[in-house]
Amino acid sequence: MRLRSVPDINHLPALDPAYAHRNPAAGLGPLDHKPRILLLYGSLREHSYSRFSVEEAARILEYFGAETRIFDPSDLPLPDQVKGDDHPAVKELREHAIWSEGMVWCSPERHGQITGLMKAQIDHLPLNMGGIRPTQGRTLAVMQVSGGSQSFNAVNTLRILGRWMRMYTIPNQSSVAKAFQEFDANGRMKPSSYYSRIVDVMEELVRFTILLRPHSAQLVDRYSERKEAKTPVNPETDLSAIAIAPQKGAA
Repeated sequence: MRLRSVPDINHLPALDPAYAHRNPAAGLGPLDHKPRILLLYGSLREHSYSRFSVEEAARILEYFGAETRIFDPSDLPLPDQVKGDDHPAVKELREHAIWSEGMVWCSPERHGQITGLMKAQIDHLPLNMGGIRPTQGRTLAVMQVSGGSQSFNAVNTLRILGRWMRMYTIPNQSSVAKAFQEFDANGRMKPSSYYSRIVDVMEELVRFTILLRPHSAQLVDRYSERKEAKTPVNPETDLSAIAIAPQKGAA
């Protein structure tokens, strides 16, 4: 499988447990299974700070009780490069997307934008795939890393893409400036305000994922799609119709 294993998954030296909830979504929704989060990064460099960032994010998510998968895009073809998208990496990426309830996207900022690799992964996720929607209704957290001063070009673009993919992008986000200064030689993030922000973002992602879980089907139920599928609304089960129906004896 094209999944990266995270070294020292339970080792979080930069996290102060005295201030971290182990279950940040308690009371917000059903916890019958762990939140399933897919993480994507946007660089194939051996010393990839976007990959290091999602590894830190995965460790934090696991601490918060989530189940995580990090997709390795190293052999992912370009969109439309393979006829019919018939490539094992494309198929696996889509399977992980369908498995997920939420996602984390982290791209380096390159030439003021997200990388081609980051865009290619998103482009391989169709809105509709045989009646299955790999992204619709899922939560999304966006992050970026920069070699220079702090910027928000990449996260802004990722937000646009998340909206286009019909995902619920959470309000918080992470932008790590001068990323080469924020990680040690082993790829571990040093304690800093940037690290604390990633903790904030992952905490919020878990909360929104659990909060939306019991309502996910209703939130993505659309008139246009019901019409296209010729699926009329059942008035006996449509609560909104019942609520606005005229009452007997009403003037």
